[in-house]
Amino acid sequence: MKPLTGEQFAISFDNPGGRGRSTAVVTELAAALRELFLDGVESVEPHSENELPPMGAGLVLVPWPNRIANARWHLDGKAQQLDRTEPSTGNATHGLLRNTAYRVTAQRESAVTLSATVFPQHGYPFRLDTSVQYVLDESGLTVIHTLTNESDAAAPVAVGAHPYFRVGDVPVEDLVVTVDASTVFEVDALNIPTAEVGVEGTEHDLRGGRRVGDLTANSGYGELGFSAGEVVHSVQAPDGSRTELWGDENFAFVQVYTPKDFPRASGPGVAVALEPMTAPADAFNSGRGLRWLAPGETWVLRWGIRHRA
Repeated sequence: MKPLTGEQFAISFDNPGGRGRSTAVVTELAAALRELFLDGVESVEPHSENELPPMGAGLVLVPWPNRIANARWHLDGKAQQLDRTEPSTGNATHGLLRNTAYRVTAQRESAVTLSATVFPQHGYPFRLDTSVQYVLDESGLTVIHTLTNESDAAAPVAVGAHPYFRVGDVPVEDLVVTVDASTVFEVDALNIPTAEVGVEGTEHDLRGGRRVGDLTANSGYGELGFSAGEVVHSVQAPDGSRTELWGDENFAFVQVYTPKDFPRASGPGVAVALEPMTAPADAFNSGRGLRWLAPGETWVLRWGIRHRA
């Protein structure tokens, strides 16, 4: 029988200089990053080919990441009602492709490109052609998103991803997470932002690093510390080795999530997600970070994961 998450696309790269081999597995369902080893070191939380991505692990989030309050927004003064995909809150969460089968459009040993279309549907009257390319090379994993608006009107879009990070077999609670961000979004009971405030002097300040086991976080961050067009966040093991998340200038926001009950074969435990996002939660209502693609316009953006010994 075929895996429940569809075809499994395996890519690999043999690093020079005696470094370990890098490998990744991406699923047909949702183009999810299911496994990643960089330089032979496990770098994301894996999951079975026969289970839905647990807690959104590895998902591509298009045409919005995070949540839209009450699954409702307005277009040219007219209310748009999306499907409520977060039953506990009534919000719409993580876009429109998380249950979609992608098709492979290019593949070689070290890279695969998967494509999917967002068709007009409840609350989103636009067509987007999208693709995501996963590329392994000596620098790590690079993820390249391409979106084209095939509608006859400008379409609101935002992009995100949902990786959970590891540094080999180091217990996740012992990792130190560092996030280069100077603001955090305060949220209401439904996890919808109500204000953006500075992190200086608060428990949300992760610029100096915090032990994952000491955090209970589900927070969006802004005002990221870009340098030469790139921002870097990380989780670091006690021996100094670390897994880094980087994003180009489009990924101006990041969500930090530290569930205590992440499902693993060995039993539930602590996990840490660092979610690169081009817009924060509820961007369709706030406009913060939201991009409007003109008819026929294409948007290309990049993020990636690196291992540092």
